[in-house]
Amino acid sequence: MRAHQIMTRQVITVGADTPIADAAATMLRYHVSGLPVVNAADKLIGIVSEGDFLRRAEIGTQRRRARWLQILLGPGKSASEFVHEQGRKVGEIMTPDPYTATEDTPLEDIVRLMEKRHVKRLPVVDGDRIVGIVTRSNLLRAVADLARDVPDPTADDDHIRERIIAAVDKTDWRPFGLAVNVRDGIVHLHGVITDEASRRAAVVAAENVAGVKEVHDHLCWVDTMSGMYLSSPEDEKLTKRNQ
Repeated sequence: MRAHQIMTRQVITVGADTPIADAAATMLRYHVSGLPVVNAADKLIGIVSEGDFLRRAEIGTQRRRARWLQILLGPGKSASEFVHEQGRKVGEIMTPDPYTATEDTPLEDIVRLMEKRHVKRLPVVDGDRIVGIVTRSNLLRAVADLARDVPDPTADDDHIRERIIAAVDKTDWRPFGLAVNVRDGIVHLHGVITDEASRRAAVVAAENVAGVKEVHDHLCWVDTMSGMYLSSPEDEKLTKRNQ
């Protein structure tokens, strides 16, 4: 399998001048652990993640080193840490020039890079333009939807996936972070909705694609005001059955 088969296509991004409070609120609202950072030309320039918020002055978690160690490390290190701990904009705390993948990158290569570089997500780019993102959640979904010993999806399944994505992408109710997994015509929909009407619309859009045999709804509902998060009725039912 390759990146384009499991990646999230609708990627929320922030700019380098975005206040860190806004970036943190966005991550909480959409239940994502990282955001790509783009410049005015939509070129990928960095990534900000949950780890960038661990050492912050607001919560008193700045690094505190002995004076002799500060002298040993030099003023440059202390200055960089000060900016990261007290910077007010995303560009001051982000990781610049993040590792990336392309749509054709094999999942094996993506996982190897994640493990080697200790990263949880890889932006997927076409040149300098971001076209998607692969996270550990995307990999987890692929494992959950496909048996461990199942071969790569067939070309027909790829075509079904592409038609569903195309049908949903052109609407104004499309789920955020839509991910579509297909095996033998059986479709699994993942993503975030803010209105229950979008759930049924997404299922109907998938059902109307030629070759689809079944549609399984894993779309979760999020209240944008409170951040309340509910799994799909199908997933809730499965959880109760397994308890």
